Amino acid sequence: MKINIIEKDYGIAINNPNHFLAFSDFTVSDGIDIVENVNIIKAKDEYKSTAKKAEIFNQSERSYIAQASQSLDYFTNNYDDLTIFTFTSNDVVVEDFTDHLRVANSKKGFGDARINISHVIYIDKVLSPKDLLKIFKIATNIKAKVLANMALPLHIQNILNTDDFLAVLANVPENDLDSLDINNLDVDNVDFDDLKIRIEDAVEISIEDAFEKLELTFGILDYLVAEGILIGDLVDAGMELAEGVEVTDELREKMKVQILKSLTDINVITLIAAAMRTEQDLTGNRIREVDVSDDSAYLYADEVLGLAIANQIAGTKAAFNFKRYDEAKPGIIYGLPPLLDDIFAGLIAGCMSKIFEE
Repeated sequence: MKINIIEKDYGIAINNPNHFLAFSDFTVSDGIDIVENVNIIKAKDEYKSTAKKAEIFNQSERSYIAQASQSLDYFTNNYDDLTIFTFTSNDVVVEDFTDHLRVANSKKGFGDARINISHVIYIDKVLSPKDLLKIFKIATNIKAKVLANMALPLHIQNILNTDDFLAVLANVPENDLDSLDINNLDVDNVDFDDLKIRIEDAVEISIEDAFEKLELTFGILDYLVAEGILIGDLVDAGMELAEGVEVTDELREKMKVQILKSLTDINVITLIAAAMRTEQDLTGNRIREVDVSDDSAYLYADEVLGLAIANQIAGTKAAFNFKRYDEAKPGIIYGLPPLLDDIFAGLIAGCMSKIFEE
């Protein structure tokens, strides 16, 4: 069945003159509705404001559902009888930090910034309300699974999909709507196992496409921010154990430059990323055989990783310097969890050794 897209500067309507059966969590909706138009309205998330703006489409009472959104940006993916509309709103941009490093940032700050990826899913079949509820659950579950598997930085996870929305649409029989009993519809025969797989694939692809279209990628600096680790804090920690030299602005700047240079080394990045992911697994008690609450003398893999980073940056001298920083745990190093304190002790030891080589 052909559906129409009506675009205005204040909203978008997905229109079906023969009406949709809709299940949604929209701002203006009864949950299950028979509607002619599905509206995405540029408005604050307030019922009265959204409903009032939806009326601009000259829709009669109960002929529409409407959802408030900060943005009207969307794209469409079509798969035979399945169409998925993906709506995006985003307050985060990736900015240059140095010539070789970038970082995700927001003018709103990460307390108020939002990234929302929302969906309207249309199945060109006559389905029952029960079928729509199944599809709604399928879409919700796969969306959560895909985003969890992306393991985004924590401060990005915290602002992701706090205001997202979902609607599932299907056809209704060509009957008199006034006499239509939605609980006893003459539905089409659908292979739900196949449909489930296709919906899961479509949602996963749409999320990947959304991040690509939003130009949102995340790098090592973003994961440092997620841990509350700032470059200035690492410089401060390095200066605490500087011996036989005056700590000047020039020395601090050299240390900053060296840290940033080291964070472009693929081996350093890999070791830090490995420690961060391992820390999450261990502190989350995801590995049955490891109990990090027990400070075991047998666990020294963290020191091995720290030594590897120090050695990668400045060789054998840095490996000896690592012991000093690992034992003293200056500045921010002291407050980091068990694996990360050794990792960043290794980074600082390597960078301090490197700047005194030059």
